[in-house]
Amino acid sequence: MNTQRWMSTQFFSFFMTWGIFLPYWTGWIIYAKGFTVTEASLIMSLGLVARGLSTLFAFPYLSGKFSSKTLLNGMAIGTVISLLSCIPADSFASLLAATLFLHFFYPSLMPALDSAAGVLVQSKQLRHYGKSRSWGSIGFVVSGLILTIFTGALGDEVILWALLLGALVFMSLCLMPAPDALSKKPKVDHTKKGGMLKLFRIKHFGLVLIIVILLQAAHASYYNYGYLFLQEIHAPKYLIGVIINIAVIAEIFFFAIADRTFQKFSVGSLLALAALGSTVRWILVFAFPNVIVFSIAQTLHAFSFALGHYAFMKFLFKNIPHAQIPNAQGIYSALALSWSTAVFTIFGGYLYEIEPRYAFIGMIICTIPSMLLALIYRQIDHKVVEPTKIFDQKLNSKISV
Repeated sequence: MNTQRWMSTQFFSFFMTWGIFLPYWTGWIIYAKGFTVTEASLIMSLGLVARGLSTLFAFPYLSGKFSSKTLLNGMAIGTVISLLSCIPADSFASLLAATLFLHFFYPSLMPALDSAAGVLVQSKQLRHYGKSRSWGSIGFVVSGLILTIFTGALGDEVILWALLLGALVFMSLCLMPAPDALSKKPKVDHTKKGGMLKLFRIKHFGLVLIIVILLQAAHASYYNYGYLFLQEIHAPKYLIGVIINIAVIAEIFFFAIADRTFQKFSVGSLLALAALGSTVRWILVFAFPNVIVFSIAQTLHAFSFALGHYAFMKFLFKNIPHAQIPNAQGIYSALALSWSTAVFTIFGGYLYEIEPRYAFIGMIICTIPSMLLALIYRQIDHKVVEPTKIFDQKLNSKISV
């Protein structure tokens, strides 16, 4: 079996579905199911809470009990069943239940795939993680472009069917033969009680975590209402997918040049630049509500998301003991990528109902404090950070959608 090709195929097929779910799912709830923006934002926010619980607690626990292949199979099957339960869900309660069910299984496939890749790297069956992971970014872009054509021709109802089809393909690939190393049951490693709390004893970890939480929370309106806003400003249906994917392309380009361009920057400087780019991005969307400016602002995703993520990974690999890195990533995933986004999704939904542009300018309530905190951190942590060889190798593989 060509392990490199197997891993690339898994990443590509999963992120084909993620390229449908992340930008379009809120729009499907509103346009296909007939819910209000407020109701949809509440459903998605509670879903993000469930996602955080799943990635912080359920996934690490299950990873210690089952092999990577079993975990992938189970979560893929759970995802398909969850999507099927969305079809008859017409009431708020039933769709909320289906969404919570979906968020328990579906987003955890990301760390499950990364864990599978880690097993293959450690067993020397996968040489280039970054090469395989880049196919995930390609899949995200491709799915968005294809879905744009179908939503323009068939309407927003096609979003669910496209996602279900993609999930079925991914599940089928998971059920097929996989590298032998993934079928081995993991060795149980009992983590000491209070392990996660010990992270906060590490110098500046708490401060850096607060900064990245604010940075990632500022994307709440974009992730949930970007698709709606593009329709609001009369973007052609066939171009919406292209516009959304400008951000992903900018992110991929950033990671390709990050090490040689930003290697001499301190973590504090990188976080401050990320916050500045994010602030400018949301001000542009608010001040100039047209398709051209929105498209230009999409390139700033390289700063608002990618640079912030890069800076946190740089801090992680330079300051966190190896044994604590999974705990640190779990906290980051739950607090920065799930729960904070959930809170500001509700806040952004409230602003969107008043005036769509307000949902974006409202995000500077996160970006300006994060910039001030980053500048403070830059002052107190004045040492010039030179990335180590291991950091360079790991960070090159951290291309995240």
